[in-house]
Amino acid sequence: MSKLLTDLIERRARLWEKTKAHLDATDAAEFDGQAQETWVGMNGELIELDARIDEIGAAEERTKRLADRRVESGSGDLPDGQHQTGPSAADKFRALARGEIKSVDFKAPGAYQSALKRWHGERRDVLISGTAGAIVPDSFLGRLYEHMIDSSAIRQTNVTVLTTAGGEDLQVPKTTAYSAATIIAEGAPITESDPAFAQVVLGAFKYAILVQVSSEALTDNGIEDLEGFLARQGGQALANGSGAHFMTGTGAAQPLGVVTASTLGVTGGAAVVGAFTADNLIDLAYSVIEPYAGRATWMMRRATEGAARKLKGSDNNYLWQPGLVAGTPNTLLGRPVVSDPNVAAVGLGAKSVIFGDMSTYYIRDVSGVRVERSDEFAFSTDLVTFRFILRTDGDLIDTSGSVKHYIGNAA
Repeated sequence: MSKLLTDLIERRARLWEKTKAHLDATDAAEFDGQAQETWVGMNGELIELDARIDEIGAAEERTKRLADRRVESGSGDLPDGQHQTGPSAADKFRALARGEIKSVDFKAPGAYQSALKRWHGERRDVLISGTAGAIVPDSFLGRLYEHMIDSSAIRQTNVTVLTTAGGEDLQVPKTTAYSAATIIAEGAPITESDPAFAQVVLGAFKYAILVQVSSEALTDNGIEDLEGFLARQGGQALANGSGAHFMTGTGAAQPLGVVTASTLGVTGGAAVVGAFTADNLIDLAYSVIEPYAGRATWMMRRATEGAARKLKGSDNNYLWQPGLVAGTPNTLLGRPVVSDPNVAAVGLGAKSVIFGDMSTYYIRDVSGVRVERSDEFAFSTDLVTFRFILRTDGDLIDTSGSVKHYIGNAA
């Protein structure tokens, strides 16, 4: 961990102590005017520090991973003693950039996915592809998937990702209720109590983006610069489009979002006017049963996280605590918090806070990200067009209460 990252984490910890002192010294009835302005400034700085720490931490993790795992073209050892056969993903990208080939499928590498355990522990990724072994997570491929994950909050959790070679409908059993044993009198017949199942069909909705680069940029700036630019543009665009649907999609001609599919955990009280109290969040956390609760993640937008930072439990300690070590998240009631702008703002009837085990949400990716080049599409303007395509779908496969939401009520 670099000194810069260490300094930022320590700075956030010091600022949080000052913020708590300010909140403790301000009576709720007096929380307006200068007191409110000071709080807004402190909270804004905390949010900026969170973003900066995440950005630098991800960059350092990516640099270390690439340094540890980079394999020279056509030679070297892959993780777990595997050997590379054929061109690497970097070779394929360079051939694409030079116009030697027109299309490449970049499959999510198993080694790269396993490196994304981060603070959630083991990810439940199932990779089904036509390649033997994992592809080297080299520069372009690593950057592409890094940007996809950084720009899609649900992919930052322990969500289950299925990568299939084809795009035919994938049927997955869906749990809607569990069996329950009952007391049976002596000699009485034992009644059945079977778990209830339904069927989820994961399809392959196509998300696509065109990125255009001038022929001068291709010639003058070098392949490495182009790798970073295209990986960022393509990865962020695909993640922003699909990520919004993974959160709040309706399931009609688009993925069914985890917020949409979640079940009710807590409804705000009449005096709350849409906002939540500390008791509401505690009740929401305990509405999710074990073992789901032990693997659960909070999801909300940043402004909502700011409101949660003000809250204390009955022990007079704040529910929210900052991550004090690089790679560890901010926590709320001891569980990680992931921010997503697609979660509704606090309001009447709004599902503004989500809590649950995201491994029960399944994302199905088809093959990987397909990247194609065209010199003819924008021939008259001398632009080279790169097309990024991701076929994917998502659904919550356990609606028995693995993921729950808080909803604001009217006064």
